[in-house]
Amino acid sequence: MQFRAGSRAPAVGKVEFKKGSDSGVLSQAVSYLSWLESAHHEFEALVRKVLGAEAAESIDWRRPRMVCIAAGFSHHDRVAVQRLPERIDLVRYRIFEGDLLSLLHIDSSPGAPSAASPRRSRDRGTAAGSASSPAVPAPAGVGLVPECLRDLYAEVDEALTAWGEVEVVSLKHYIAYRRLVNVASVIFRPKHEAILVYLRLDPDTVVLEEGFTRDMRGIGHLGTGDLEVRLAAAADLEKAAPLIRRAFEAA
Repeated sequence: MQFRAGSRAPAVGKVEFKKGSDSGVLSQAVSYLSWLESAHHEFEALVRKVLGAEAAESIDWRRPRMVCIAAGFSHHDRVAVQRLPERIDLVRYRIFEGDLLSLLHIDSSPGAPSAASPRRSRDRGTAAGSASSPAVPAPAGVGLVPECLRDLYAEVDEALTAWGEVEVVSLKHYIAYRRLVNVASVIFRPKHEAILVYLRLDPDTVVLEEGFTRDMRGIGHLGTGDLEVRLAAAADLEKAAPLIRRAFEAA
């Protein structure tokens, strides 16, 4: 159970922690939450015993929340979060020297309010029934992608998010792919029907190819990354795959 600052009613929630990366973290969290919701009386009895009758009576079961904390999440986890009706947060952790802990919010879904229990419905009137289900958020950056480049961008996005721990952030002029720092920036050039990907990679370690890769050090450009990769077709993306892998493995 989680208490929110300034909230009169405790919000029901489930925190799932994994020491490493686990493809079953979401399904396990959903299973535990399902059990919790089926054990209303037992849970409220425990709250009443520990925190008192007032806290037990004020529990709000309408919007349970899951927080999944793990060393990494797959692209499939991020897609699933947007499809599931529950409130879910994916949080990635890293431990550095000196026991320094870093927590990075990867993705989330606002969820849809669930029906309150009969007793809660009587207590709260029609509040639960009047709540509407929020729309599923659009993919990051969808407004930036020109129509002529959407198919190619879908493949680029899949290649850049295949590393499990990638946060996608849509900015005004480009889309950033991050771990703790920006690893890749994507910019669209519809007039040339091309996508420019700027990778956080040392150009000195790459055999540059005119029209495909370019050293951007000292050249102003949107986004971050010293190596520019120009993609105009799926074949270019296949050729760029080793460079993308190197950039993300080094991040």
